[in-house]
Amino acid sequence: MTQEQEDARVAEFRAYLAAGGKVEATDWMPDGYRQSLIRFIEMHANSELMGALPERDWIMRAPTIHRKLALTAKIQDEVGHAELLYRLVEDLGKPRSACLDDLIAGKGKFHNTFHYTTKSWADVGIIAWLVDAAAIVSQHALRDSSYAPYARTMQKICWEESFHMMHGRDMVITMMNGTDGQRAMAQEALERWWPALMVFHGPNTPAEKDKDLQWRIKAKTNEDLRQEFLNVQVPRLREVGLVIPDPELRYDAGQGRWLYSEPRWDDLRAIARNQGPASAERIGFRRLSYEESQWVRDAMQRQQAAASIA
Repeated sequence: MTQEQEDARVAEFRAYLAAGGKVEATDWMPDGYRQSLIRFIEMHANSELMGALPERDWIMRAPTIHRKLALTAKIQDEVGHAELLYRLVEDLGKPRSACLDDLIAGKGKFHNTFHYTTKSWADVGIIAWLVDAAAIVSQHALRDSSYAPYARTMQKICWEESFHMMHGRDMVITMMNGTDGQRAMAQEALERWWPALMVFHGPNTPAEKDKDLQWRIKAKTNEDLRQEFLNVQVPRLREVGLVIPDPELRYDAGQGRWLYSEPRWDDLRAIARNQGPASAERIGFRRLSYEESQWVRDAMQRQQAAASIA
């Protein structure tokens, strides 16, 4: 195939996506589209896997057996989401083992919110409510992804994440209806996590420069997602008595959008280099657990090899 023919085929593919077309794993796709999918979905898978770690630390410190069981179930769901997403990446040509090797080597990326430490039980509630609420905004938009297997997978993930968010909101409301100390703990946690939430969806990249948007891997701009999150969660936070730590935050009816203080993009850039407050700790733990479970993978491979001979 000549370069001219290849360019024409890519142009036809882009037109198909722009018209709302869906792509299956077995369909032809440009290499640029495939690589963008691998990068995007692999980071999502890594984030689900690494996102279990901040909350995992609090299972044994949960205040009641009910909270312990709910938190354990949530973490199980998150790891299950990672399993589903790594399967999608494998279908696109990158083995799961390669994804995990890159992750524990510090080459793989995972979401910025999971590079931070958790200091109190209130952090678990804020993560489950607000971090998951921010994720749901993105994930709902991904249900219209041009890559059909990803869009279908997001149906299940969004359904489960909705329960996680309600679980977290219940935790925070319980604290806000508790003692002065519990209310102060919830407020302090919100103040620490708010900057991370404001950079959750990424910088305000113009739509014409966002390759993932151009390929229709995602359906909304970063700023649209951030505005959607603020639209829903700001009134809910105020309703339960929490004070959002941004004196500039206000809704401008004329512009039809929320105005806010400039987010801390330097923090996000450092995290993109795996230089966040807990990056080394989280990657180190995942590396240790991967190495300690190597015997299980070896045993399974031996069993599979024996079965194939038989």
